[in-house]
Amino acid sequence: MKFSDITCAILCASAIASAGPIPDAPLVPRSQSSLPLEKRQQFAQGEPIDADGKGAPFSDGTNHELDLQNPDNLGAASTDNGVVPNLKWSLSDSHERLLKGGWVREQVVTDLPTSKDLSAAQLHLTKGAIRELHWHRVSEWGYMTAGSVRLAAVDENGKNQVGTVQSGDIWYFPKGSAHTIQGLEDQNEMLLVFDDGDFDAVGTTFQVDDWIIHTPKSILAKNFGVDESVFNNLPKTDPYVLPPTTISTADVSDPYGETDFIYRLSKITPPTVPGGGGTLSIIDSHVFPIATTIAAAVVKLEPGGLRELHWHPNVGDDLPASPLRGLSCIFANTSFAKAAEWLYFVKGNARATVFIGAANARTFDFQAGDTAVFPDNAGKLLRFLPSMRFFKVVRLTDHLRQGHYIENTSKNETLEWLEYYKSDRVVDISLSQWLALTPHDIAADTLGVSLDVVENLKKEKQILIKAT
Repeated sequence: MKFSDITCAILCASAIASAGPIPDAPLVPRSQSSLPLEKRQQFAQGEPIDADGKGAPFSDGTNHELDLQNPDNLGAASTDNGVVPNLKWSLSDSHERLLKGGWVREQVVTDLPTSKDLSAAQLHLTKGAIRELHWHRVSEWGYMTAGSVRLAAVDENGKNQVGTVQSGDIWYFPKGSAHTIQGLEDQNEMLLVFDDGDFDAVGTTFQVDDWIIHTPKSILAKNFGVDESVFNNLPKTDPYVLPPTTISTADVSDPYGETDFIYRLSKITPPTVPGGGGTLSIIDSHVFPIATTIAAAVVKLEPGGLRELHWHPNVGDDLPASPLRGLSCIFANTSFAKAAEWLYFVKGNARATVFIGAANARTFDFQAGDTAVFPDNAGKLLRFLPSMRFFKVVRLTDHLRQGHYIENTSKNETLEWLEYYKSDRVVDISLSQWLALTPHDIAADTLGVSLDVVENLKKEKQILIKAT
């Protein structure tokens, strides 16, 4: 990344920050939308008109409520430039599958094409309802957002765990782990994240009853050591969720011992982080060893606070395992490396600008229920071979996330979001720290600022910056 790119990112963020939060505004009738508007109020009123008079009001053919929710799509961020693909999807735009005992809705790559590495489902279970016995060919990371559930799971070594998970707790099922979930409270809701963008594809999830009813009864009888008549009442269709029934209290002893699929984050006081603007809990393989393909952070940012300008140099789980770190470094420059950042906004309102280099940047507005993906900027380096008249792929560039920040635009509500990586760890590089640890005269000359500006930058990361 060139210093000129960094300058672009700094100017982008500073211009938006200096403009201040977009004022809260009530919905206004379309008939009133052409009235004169105060400076920056035109965006708050859902009209594409900037403070210098560029643009014009909508006449018709627009969704006014969506325009009000997304002022930066109207051009409110004057530093946006170039072409950046859509990186946002609201779960409210997803199709709801209604079930006898709850509902489920998803965000997969067909909803948000830029989200190739991770996808998610929002699952709701009523009391006693059961997400039937199943497994996936991908790993599952669960986060309990409301209520509590009882999990039961078995791994490939025959080790099991039966346990209760409450709001704020996490679980991780490695690919292939057999599991089921039962709702314990009247209403129970969870976010399930998978390390594959096409989670909805055939051959990804396998329901046990679906398998059983498509297996000859004679084989079932031989496999389980019972009479064929035992299977006369098998379900005719895949229910996905079983209707509410008595809550199971049974425990199952395991001769092979227990494994640990659950991380009880609700029992841990979230740490404050440098910058004084909120809390950030990292849950990756350092504290949750079983989670080797998905790492996450739970972030709470105070009103007006800023998740500082940064990027993530994660390398994804497709990196081949090797006892030699040098060999891993070689593979890190191949197509095995990938680690997009996927986000889910739990509550509050946010704004983020994603900078992808070469003067391309775009700002997005987020509300509770929105998802986003900040994909890596990996690209192929091609060499032209004149004698053979074709391009040859020599290597892939480093897989780094685009530079970005996240700002809480609310005046009085804490912003809470979850961020996920297809990786075994959560890491980031702070722009401010990098500049502070670079020879000051070089940084100052590159940015066109006085030397004392760089000299006063903090050498420690300011992860969540408190509003001033």
